Amino acid sequence: MQSDLLSDAISDQRRSEKRRWSVIGILFIVLIASFVLDIATGPSLLNIKEVANALLHLVGFPIEVDSTTKVIVTNLRLPIAIMAVIVGGSLGVGGAEMQTLLNNPMASPYTLGMAAAAGFGAALTLYVGSLGISANIAVPLGAFICCMLAAAFLFALATMRHISSGQLILAGIALLFLFQSLLSLVQFVSSPELSQQILFWLFGSLSKASWTNLTIVACVISVCLFALIQDAWKLTALRLGEERAKSLGVNVSQLRLKTLFIVAIMTATVTSFVGIIGFIGIVAPNIAKILVGEDQRFFLPLSFLIGAFLLSSASVLSKVIVPGALFPIGIVTAIIGVPFFFWLILGKRR
Repeated sequence: MQSDLLSDAISDQRRSEKRRWSVIGILFIVLIASFVLDIATGPSLLNIKEVANALLHLVGFPIEVDSTTKVIVTNLRLPIAIMAVIVGGSLGVGGAEMQTLLNNPMASPYTLGMAAAAGFGAALTLYVGSLGISANIAVPLGAFICCMLAAAFLFALATMRHISSGQLILAGIALLFLFQSLLSLVQFVSSPELSQQILFWLFGSLSKASWTNLTIVACVISVCLFALIQDAWKLTALRLGEERAKSLGVNVSQLRLKTLFIVAIMTATVTSFVGIIGFIGIVAPNIAKILVGEDQRFFLPLSFLIGAFLLSSASVLSKVIVPGALFPIGIVTAIIGVPFFFWLILGKRR
């Protein structure tokens, strides 16, 4: 009898895992479709077949491709489309881990103020000048430094006794308002030309994506994701409660600081190159949680895929809302995120 119950439990677990992998597979296919559509969309409209042929030619297939189409896809649109996938996925994963650590569905790098700090750092660097360093290096560096300073403040709070996750969220929201106010102040005292450059960081944009900065972002995010996957079991155990996680041999304090540091690195890196993009880090993990639960083996990859899909779709919308113009992608993600935010609040209340 006991062996039958054990066998049934194992069978149920296998079916559950198979269903979760199926969900991840479906989301991967949907992301590929959005990725191709993102490349096809723009001032020079390309059909899906042309884009597919150009991509296949790029990876070595002997397919004839028009030279103009090849230049548009390879040099202009492909870096932006890949950047949308990497940035969206990293924001989704960052939000997932913040929600895991703080046990709060509203937690994300955006609501904790790290993204706003990076935006302020970029704007301040533009205002005071790059001090002899190339602006392409100085501005992302300024954004990175300020983001890490905000993260260091959160680290200090996290190590203090009697600081609850709710208080850490409130501290993050305070940082968010502080750095947004400072960013607006820099914009206010800047010249009209400089103010236009600061708008890039205020609203978020993928337009400056290039193969160079894409390589930097991809390398950093890959290392961070690998480090998080290594702790997947520990993070899953943390969702059972701190005391139970400790009884299973998890060093909760060390895990929290390590994960918070990794998320800060990810947030600082992506915000340094694309500006402030909100709501992806809130929306993606909550959808992933509904679909596959909080087992990090499935929760992490699905949060990445949903975040990537949301930002890739937002990239498509940003190019079709106003034909011929590039609509700020941060505004698009806010339009998507705000209704979901209200749904989340009302759903929790019910």
